[in-house]
Amino acid sequence: MTEISRYPVPDLSELPDDVREMIEKVQERSGFVPNIFLGLAHRPDEFRSFFAYHDAILERKGNLTKAEKEMIVVATSAANNCLYCVVAHGAILRIRAKDPLIADQVAVNYRNAELEPRQRAILDFALKVAQHAEEIDEADYATLEAHELDREDIWD
Repeated sequence: MTEISRYPVPDLSELPDDVREMIEKVQERSGFVPNIFLGLAHRPDEFRSFFAYHDAILERKGNLTKAEKEMIVVATSAANNCLYCVVAHGAILRIRAKDPLIADQVAVNYRNAELEPRQRAILDFALKVAQHAEEIDEADYATLEAHELDREDIWD
């Protein structure tokens, strides 16, 4: 067994088939295995639940693209000083956005990044949720709705 921090990480060969296959699929698509996957793998039921929720959000058909969803994760991770999440989700954002620079721009300061007005509005809202949720009002929703996002998209 390998260790990430103090928590055991089972060898991939020791995992239930479905968990191992999910990890291998992610590795194939992104080129690496995020530590969160390995960290949760020692509790397969929690791993499955985490990924069911993750997939429900990322795979939901709506008006937010997968790239925009990853952009939200990168920006909020940067605001929360989670370097690991910035790097891991930044790699996915580069793939989804087909832009080698966007993840770094968003991570350093999305307000100075080369973003479309819609993307900037999305990130403004996401950061407000993360940092000042008590200040959200109808004007914030109206701004996103003006960019063709509905309440279900905003929930995502």
